[in-house]
Amino acid sequence: MFTIEHDFDATVVTLVDEGEDQAPLREDVVINAFEDCVTVTQVDARTDMPVTVTLSMSQLRDLSMALDLPEGAYQLRREGGEG
Repeated sequence: MFTIEHDFDATVVTLVDEGEDQAPLREDVVINAFEDCVTVTQVDARTDMPVTVTLSMSQLRDLSMALDLPEGAYQLRREGGEG
């Protein structure tokens, strides 16, 4: 299950782990999409503290491309051969 909320400066997506009956459920994941970055936050069950990772828009683009590629090292280039 997930929710989507549009705030003033970000779109917030919350992923709720519904899991299988026998698997332990994970904490919710909150994704904040800002104009210049995306943050992913989840509470660490061991410390009960939130952990946040910030991705640049370039890193987010690379991640979305990587989900459909086989193993290997890749460098995406803009059209026209510019880096």
